[in-house]
Amino acid sequence: MTPSATEKRIGLLGGSFNPIHLGHLRSAVEVRSRADLASVWLVPARLPPHKDAGDIAPAEDRLRMVELAVAGVPELRAEPIELERPGPSYTVHTVRALRERHGASFALILGFEAFREIHTWHEYEALFAECDLIVTSRPPDVVVAGENATLFGRLPIAVSRTFCYDANIGCYAHGSGRRLEFLPVTALDISASAVRAERAAGRTLRFLVPDAVDAYITERGLYRSPAAGGSADPRRG
Repeated sequence: MTPSATEKRIGLLGGSFNPIHLGHLRSAVEVRSRADLASVWLVPARLPPHKDAGDIAPAEDRLRMVELAVAGVPELRAEPIELERPGPSYTVHTVRALRERHGASFALILGFEAFREIHTWHEYEALFAECDLIVTSRPPDVVVAGENATLFGRLPIAVSRTFCYDANIGCYAHGSGRRLEFLPVTALDISASAVRAERAAGRTLRFLVPDAVDAYITERGLYRSPAAGGSADPRRG
């Protein structure tokens, strides 16, 4: 099954979502609209290969928080594919599996900070031919739509030389025909680490995460400081 020429792309926004917050959600809906995507699927990683697993909530909890966050938002969806496989979650494997399963065209959404480190990803060169890339930014990095010569100067040469700017399509192009687009999004300077720190300190998460996610974090006892008593995950007590 292959997508038709007129079929819209599906955006993939991966991450640990530890926890998902309003910055993730706002970026997802803005990119979906500005890039004319059919929808955006949020993909929690079982074991993010670039992060310390000791500070990460159980994968099932992180998936449930994503499901709660996107409930009632038809253009967003929680995609559990990475929880179906053991071991670290590699993006190139996820994209290949989703293409095989759904026969759709995908666009990977990632921040400029992550894109700058993409040469450290598993099979990163193969990934460029598997899907389009949509790069966003948050403070202090800023991207603009179209050509981004200054930002390209901060990328590894092996990455920057892989794409050429094509004025006819208004974005960068890969030899495979896949596209690299830069899309600015609203600069909500919210991070998951800051959310965890607020909860560990016993402060409110209101307007940082959706209310349903806040309630779930409280119910499950996630991200609590050891000084507050109990385990960060009541199932591990």
